[in-house]
Amino acid sequence: MSTQAATEERTVVIGLEVHVQLETDTKIFCGCSTEPEEDEEPNTRTCPTCLGLPGALPVLNEAAVEAAVKVGKAIDADIPETTTFHRKNYYYPDLPKNFQLTQYDAPICQSGELEVRVGDEARTIGITRAHLEEDPGSLQHAGGSIESATHTLVNYNRAGTPLMEIVTEPDFRSPAETRAFLAKLEEVLEYLGVFDPTRDGSLRVDANVSLVPDSAVADDGTITGDALADVNRAEVKNISSHKGAEQALAYEVTRQENVLRRGREIEQETRHWDEARGVTVSMRSKEAEKDYRYFREADLPALEVSDWKEQIPIPELPDARRERFREAYGLDRESASKLTSTKAVADFFEDVAESFDPELAATWVADNLLGELNYREMSITDVEDRLDEFTRLIELVAAEELTVKNAEEVVLREMLDEGEDPETVIEREGLGVAGSGEVEAAVAAAIDGNPDAVDDYHDGDESAINFLVGQVMQATGGSADPGEVNGLLREELDE
Repeated sequence: MSTQAATEERTVVIGLEVHVQLETDTKIFCGCSTEPEEDEEPNTRTCPTCLGLPGALPVLNEAAVEAAVKVGKAIDADIPETTTFHRKNYYYPDLPKNFQLTQYDAPICQSGELEVRVGDEARTIGITRAHLEEDPGSLQHAGGSIESATHTLVNYNRAGTPLMEIVTEPDFRSPAETRAFLAKLEEVLEYLGVFDPTRDGSLRVDANVSLVPDSAVADDGTITGDALADVNRAEVKNISSHKGAEQALAYEVTRQENVLRRGREIEQETRHWDEARGVTVSMRSKEAEKDYRYFREADLPALEVSDWKEQIPIPELPDARRERFREAYGLDRESASKLTSTKAVADFFEDVAESFDPELAATWVADNLLGELNYREMSITDVEDRLDEFTRLIELVAAEELTVKNAEEVVLREMLDEGEDPETVIEREGLGVAGSGEVEAAVAAAIDGNPDAVDDYHDGDESAINFLVGQVMQATGGSADPGEVNGLLREELDE
């Protein structure tokens, strides 16, 4: 490779293959449950069909097809009249049949797109296809990572779980864009009700990474297929999170840049993301399409959904709900974004906003509740059976039976930490709102007991009033309203 080629500026090109576990009760081609039992033994949630035993025939799961149609409609994809299944032939220890039932040249969703925001910039990412397939089993590397394990165990309980593989165009130009896309995709899937992000391994990502000379990039940012074919790419596997995708791809981009800087060529290969070490390691040379020897699955007839797809509704999606929240409730972009981060959050906010001022509801749900949940690494689904208790807390604040300070700093936190209802916390901590007589007495005592602060206030030192407010709040156990206390102090001191 010439010195000029080694030093030429290059553009990062990334395409994703996202494997999403669809939420169905049973596996895609058999009646085995998709729900792991507590402390289940390996290789027990299986049957002759998902193990590929002779004579066992697949039967397609209707719920998986319905979920796929919903995804197609959400990403504005073409859903053809007829779609088919193929066998993808390859050997891997966790693939019991030595082939995978998937879709090849007639996927159920084609030519879609998804808009994402990276900072202030909106990008439209093309989605080449999204198709149904079955999950393999799982490998458990005993005694270390894939490189250092003493042996590997195979568990087929996951084999046959319904997956949707979403394949993007090579439209990403940075690892940060892939993270934004995955977050947006997960958000849409959660709204559709076809995906549970809390399941272990519910979203897995493979990424193809290459570096293209800047001279091959058109003014509008497009890159021709020939330009992509002229450079080798590495496929990075074993990515299981948004953050992990950004980290893995940032490492891989840097690795490829260093290889080219040394005047060497990028090898076309599959690499493993070792999350513990933060590196990608070579696994094998990258397979070509012809290596899989695709052929039609004779035991599954062609699938026709052209009429049925019109009868499958999809809910209001995150972007549309976000805009409606801004228009209907007068929310700013940041609050609307927080309140539509998941469908459960958005539903809870709308329930609260029916009974309280939208601004108060937004503050309590977006800032107070979500803030405390995030601090504890919890989500709203962890407390969804207690949402009426949090509504009651907001009601007590709105009725001025509890100060905002005590509600935020004591009651809400103890509700989350101790699992108690607001009344229990208020009674135990003695946090009822102080009566006017008690507040006025505390104001008088603060003035009488702190003559130096009174003199400082009269000399124009505004910090003195804050000190006196603190004295009153301490005397009332935080049950007085700070604004009211401030006003009463000023009235007394200005006479």
